Amino acid sequence: MPFAVHRGQRIHYTVEGEGPLVVLQHGLLMDGAAWKQAGFVAALSERYRVACVDSLGHGLSDKPSDPERYHQEPRAGDIIAVIDDLGCERAHLVGHSMGAWLGVGVAKYHPRRLASLVLGGWDVVGGLPPTSKGPLLFDSFMKFARLTAPHLTKWVTAEEEPGVRTCFDALGQLDGAGKAVLDLGVPVMIWEGRDEPAHDRRKAFADANDLRFLSTGGDHLGMVFAHGAESAVGIRAFVDEVGADEDA
Repeated sequence: MPFAVHRGQRIHYTVEGEGPLVVLQHGLLMDGAAWKQAGFVAALSERYRVACVDSLGHGLSDKPSDPERYHQEPRAGDIIAVIDDLGCERAHLVGHSMGAWLGVGVAKYHPRRLASLVLGGWDVVGGLPPTSKGPLLFDSFMKFARLTAPHLTKWVTAEEEPGVRTCFDALGQLDGAGKAVLDLGVPVMIWEGRDEPAHDRRKAFADANDLRFLSTGGDHLGMVFAHGAESAVGIRAFVDEVGADEDA
């Protein structure tokens, strides 16, 4: 069971396949196993070495409660620690939701370690969507999540909740996000489900900045789970294309 160790914290990951490295980073309340359950690993591992990372506070990774542990820069370093543990210089990074926020962090602090970047279910400029009553707060988010996705929240006990809360609160760290993505210098693709209210706005952002855009079925969760096969095919096609361009 592989772990990378960074800043004294253990970061769990799994790896399958051979070839150029693709790192899959999940969203809040999920874990690395979600990618395998949804079919992404099977689609990608035919040609790539696929690492699914349990983010700090999730899965089998350590779950500290100290808010400073969850800042974007050190957690971007957690992903780099996995890439280093696998002996690779660069990786194609795919992030969904919180995982895309972490992908932005890698773009900000470790851009030379990326071969390409896919950002799914995340507003690069605005971050978390506001509610009709103002900013989205953790307690409201968890109440909604427990009602609509109990399979993702049942592991969040009173003991685990402080770490999850600090994960959520850190998502407000957005300084320089848009510039980091647009100045990255490697291929970037925005990925969004057609049932997500922000779909058209995120497509407009991609189009305005000459970024690739992957539109799939589903809402925020459905784009990974209900429509995982479709999403995986689109992501595989993107990585195939940019990898071929790099080899040419």
